[in-house]
Amino acid sequence: MNYSGKLYVVKVGGNVVRAEKDILRVCRGINKLLQKDARVILVHGGGPLISEEMKKRGLEPVMIAGVRYTDKKALAVAEEVLREINSRIVNGFNSMENKAASVSAVTVPGYECTLCVKKQALKFYREGKAVEADPGLVGEVSDTDSAYLLNLIGKGLVPVIYPIGKDPSGVRLNVNADTMASGIAVGTRCSEMLAVTDVPGILADVSDPGSVIKSVTTEEAMELIRNGTVSGGMIPKVESCIRAVEAGVPAVRMISGKDMGYLKTLSSNGTLITR
Repeated sequence: MNYSGKLYVVKVGGNVVRAEKDILRVCRGINKLLQKDARVILVHGGGPLISEEMKKRGLEPVMIAGVRYTDKKALAVAEEVLREINSRIVNGFNSMENKAASVSAVTVPGYECTLCVKKQALKFYREGKAVEADPGLVGEVSDTDSAYLLNLIGKGLVPVIYPIGKDPSGVRLNVNADTMASGIAVGTRCSEMLAVTDVPGILADVSDPGSVIKSVTTEEAMELIRNGTVSGGMIPKVESCIRAVEAGVPAVRMISGKDMGYLKTLSSNGTLITR
């Protein structure tokens, strides 16, 4: 199957695919892109559902500078939850009528299309003091098998990737979905990365959803992190967008998944991050 359109790496957050109606909204959005002769790689997260499942099992979720501390028990829960979400997305897309060019979705674990390395100790401030903490079995993408992914696309498939990676020795690692998506975006040299989350973009005022910053450079985005405008779980999201742009992705757009037309009117939605 040949495509002349753009290649998009689309990342969707766990809150965006929590309910069946939300999953179908994502699938419809992907279908709109495909109808424009685009190619799509979808990467999804599942943070909130992972935390909920951990608590059900008597495990306390621990976040360090927006990154989930992951031991073997937390990793097992994360993989189980992410596989279940992945199955629901794939089934949702494949059950749609009038899919673009009869394109089908397929499950791809992150460890089948990427190579990862263990994330080093995180540096952050606590009560004004600089501290470090080991995030455990958490990984970052060091290499992407772009030929594998593009071969799937060429067969008329949408790779739906869940972010469990592995290191060179085969050790499984929990990878932040934004980090996984940015690594794949760089590796596949995509036209644009779309970071679909539960907020409308980078906000000048976190309490005001109408204060979306329409566009920033990577340096301006870093300054928003340094001055605290971007905080908590938004930090790894924005940092992954910055890394993708600085590594060669032409643009990353952070957009909300709550708008059913979010993949139809890209030029006016969210925050565009460029060099």
